[in-house]
Amino acid sequence: MSSDGDIKTKPRGFQCVLCNVNLPNMPSVNQHVKGRKHQTLSSVRATRKSHEEHSVFVSGTTPDVSQSDLTEHFQQFGPIADVIMDKEKGIFAIVQFTETEGAHAALTCVEHLMKGLKLRVKPRERKEFKLIPKKKNDAQSLEQMFERLKPELCQLASVEAQMQYVVERLQLGEHEKKARELLVQLLQEVFVEFLPDSQILPFGSSVNTFGIHSCDLDLFLDLENTKMFQARAKTTTEQVGEGVSDDGRSEDSILSDIDLTTASPAEVLELVATILKRCVPNVHKVHVVGTARLPVVKFLHHKLNLQGDITINNRLGVRNTRFLQLCSGVEERLRPLVFTLRFWARQKKLAGNPSGAGPLLNNYALTLLVIFYLQNCDPPVLPTVEQLKHMACEEEECVIEGWNCTFPSQPIAVPPSKNTQDLPSLLAGFFSFYAKFDFAVSVVSLREGRPLPVVDFLGESKEEEENPSQSSRQHPKLGPMTLLDPFELSHNVAGNLNERSHLNFQRECQEAEKYCRSLQYQHKSAKGKPWGLVRLFTPHGEVSLSKAEQLSISIPFKSTALPEATRSELHTAGDDFRRLWFQKVLSAVEQVFKSVLQCHLTVSSGAALGEEPAEGPAASTDSSMNDSFDGGPPQDAVVVGAKRSLSPGGETSASPQGKKARLMKRGNAPPWVCTQEYAVWAGRRKVKRELLKGGDGDVGAEGSSAELESRVTAHIREKEAKLKEPLQFRVQPHMVGGTESTKAVLRLQPSSDKTGAFHDFFHFLEVFLPKMVDTLLEKDL
Repeated sequence: MSSDGDIKTKPRGFQCVLCNVNLPNMPSVNQHVKGRKHQTLSSVRATRKSHEEHSVFVSGTTPDVSQSDLTEHFQQFGPIADVIMDKEKGIFAIVQFTETEGAHAALTCVEHLMKGLKLRVKPRERKEFKLIPKKKNDAQSLEQMFERLKPELCQLASVEAQMQYVVERLQLGEHEKKARELLVQLLQEVFVEFLPDSQILPFGSSVNTFGIHSCDLDLFLDLENTKMFQARAKTTTEQVGEGVSDDGRSEDSILSDIDLTTASPAEVLELVATILKRCVPNVHKVHVVGTARLPVVKFLHHKLNLQGDITINNRLGVRNTRFLQLCSGVEERLRPLVFTLRFWARQKKLAGNPSGAGPLLNNYALTLLVIFYLQNCDPPVLPTVEQLKHMACEEEECVIEGWNCTFPSQPIAVPPSKNTQDLPSLLAGFFSFYAKFDFAVSVVSLREGRPLPVVDFLGESKEEEENPSQSSRQHPKLGPMTLLDPFELSHNVAGNLNERSHLNFQRECQEAEKYCRSLQYQHKSAKGKPWGLVRLFTPHGEVSLSKAEQLSISIPFKSTALPEATRSELHTAGDDFRRLWFQKVLSAVEQVFKSVLQCHLTVSSGAALGEEPAEGPAASTDSSMNDSFDGGPPQDAVVVGAKRSLSPGGETSASPQGKKARLMKRGNAPPWVCTQEYAVWAGRRKVKRELLKGGDGDVGAEGSSAELESRVTAHIREKEAKLKEPLQFRVQPHMVGGTESTKAVLRLQPSSDKTGAFHDFFHFLEVFLPKMVDTLLEKDL
């Protein structure tokens, strides 16, 4: 494959030198090579190499030499694809031919004379293609900014004053705003010359009141009026003949080369890129990113050191910007909260993807999380999107691409909140709210202002079966965190997050919640020590785990990893879906221990897994789960966040009708006692390679088949000696949810471990067990 030279072998795993990422094994390499990032960079590299081979470097020109002059001179050697000139000094150019023969002919010509000038023609410099991450010094500059902020924040009298100061230091200054406005005006003047009646509309951080220093300039090029102009011009031309249209504008323009009504987005974006390259001063590094969810043209304004994006199909983005402007105008506490939490998230490496795309939160998603939290305060600080729709007048109704985007245009139309909490309390409340939020089974909806059950998005209704195109449009991509756009309800704004990013966000919220209860957060230090936001912003190392947590393995609820049949079952189960999912997980775990790793497994209560025990306090899997979710907790169940009842028959308080219970009980299953006599974790990768080379192709790819893993275990048991002392350990499965993301937790405890082998086995299980459970669940046990 073309990427063979990109993959280098390392002492441990592999490295893709093109994308600058490390990969642990060959399945990861194969998956990475087929991924969007690698494919995009490979395509860009191939395009650049082709351009270099087809181009020559021309010097000796003067500023009065035009592109048409160079085109006229060099087309004698072959067809010209493009001429790129130095717009600022006009002393060099790059001439790109459609064929390599044209470039060779131009280079072999002894003398190039044009308009009295002697041109110097050389081969275009061949540069090694390297990935340069966007804002590669961003982390360093953020750290430097924090060091400058530290002493100033410590001197302020309150956390509220610190939050306001963060806004003052980070927000876009008046000079920056003015410079961006002037650039937008310049782009408007340039584009309207080539695309009559077009409009350049800024959106995003630059204008939504949450912009910080050096944030990108997001622009929407509105071509609707241009399409109408082009249609009128065509009609006029057909009526009066070639030449000039009725409004006096020449038809001999860039519009004559493209029909906007039939052109593809890629063709229009290439046209936009050409205008930027040739006609806008100080603009460099122009390139089209056609693989993004919303394709854009990226550019860099050299003098302003400003990154910019131009899109032609993001009218919803402009409307979202107006929505954030409204929320900011309605509630003055929103901006300090957003600025503080964005800085906190960047410091904790929860947000700010370094290369523009990655598994971290983006600023828009984080801002929506803040708004959703404020919608759920008591009393609410901000209204829901549905409530805003009813506050708008008839003239303010707005529908974009079929989505209802109606809300008032002025903040005065929105009644003020009755919530009187101060900023420090709201900040602490944000961490408390999301530290206990069950992201795994919830869909965050700002339109409704409440979490929607994820089971409502599983399975297919009759309406979806009759109209599949509509169902795919209405349903978002589910993930570890599903955060719906306020208007485009099929878009999960946090769809890029992976499981690790989601867990890190929730853990950091839990740590911040603990800190916000301390005196260091609430009161200024009399000794000048860091306090308030300074301690909150300070990056820390890995969080130390308790002894119980160190020997626990979590298997999170992943709706996207389940087969269609299981998704439909969970959808039908409704509120009882956790019990059903937990039973399937336990069945998969049992199969991994018994069949795949060939452990000897017994249930400590004396009953077989899933059967009623003859006697004893431990309930069976089925009965304990039913008890845990239907009525009071069983004897071995723990209610998360609830006080322990003093009487044996105490009942948990029921939640008000129509509201989702805030507290979800833990479901426990009877513990297992496992015995392992062989070191089945040692040398598995080598054994798998040998089995795959032996032609066992029917058992599936490496690491993806329970049959293959079982054969690996059998091979180790056949070839290797038994352990000197068999490993015996206890596994206590239980499930948590409601006040934290739904997951099955397996707590392991060795009975004896004189040789120290158990910890090696546990570290193997930490990675192996969740992956194998996912593999078995995908087969719909």
